[in-house]
Amino acid sequence: MAWITIAAMYFITWWVVLFAVLPFGVRSQDENGSTEGGTDPGAPVLPRLLMKMMWTTIISAIVFDVLYGLIFSGIVSFDGLVKMFGVPEL
Repeated sequence: MAWITIAAMYFITWWVVLFAVLPFGVRSQDENGSTEGGTDPGAPVLPRLLMKMMWTTIISAIVFDVLYGLIFSGIVSFDGLVKMFGVPEL
């Protein structure tokens, strides 16, 4: 597998995990009782983005290792995924 394919797989995995991690622990201004004028009541009080990016990196590394292991061992192949999802061959 080419290094660009590996980098693309990790990049996609990282972004999917980020969007899964973003809502964890978020309290809105409305829930906190401190709505400021001119802001949306659903805006987060303290988003903690750096902490979430750290957890995203850790979780996505684990998920990527599992995916890479499945593909490298031959249990899952790109050709098998193409057939499974019914993508027409060129």
